[in-house]
Amino acid sequence: MEKNKVRLTIGGLDYFITTDEDVAYMKNLGEDLNDKMMELMQNYTRLSQVQAAVLCALEYADKLGQMQKAAESLKSQIQVYMEDASKAKIEAEMARREAERMTRDLRSIRRSLEEKDML
Repeated sequence: MEKNKVRLTIGGLDYFITTDEDVAYMKNLGEDLNDKMMELMQNYTRLSQVQAAVLCALEYADKLGQMQKAAESLKSQIQVYMEDASKAKIEAEMARREAERMTRDLRSIRRSLEEKDML
């Protein structure tokens, strides 16, 4: 994959990143981080740039953790659905076989009745 070089300005400092990601995507990440840091520093004037960066990192780590929990929950739900679908498939196959057996039995009974009527 092609490497992209991106310049990000975060907290007034330039960072040069080499990445496999799309340039627009990386710039968007940098802008979001910059906006969040600037907002924190404006709202809490005693925060240093490093403190704002650490708070942003904690917030993003928290969001990541929550998303990972949600993903695990979804995986568990999907597993349950897959097991239910598998059971339903087995039950449907058993019902189909039973219907076939009953159809054969019905044909046999009809033949027997027809033969008795012919006698």
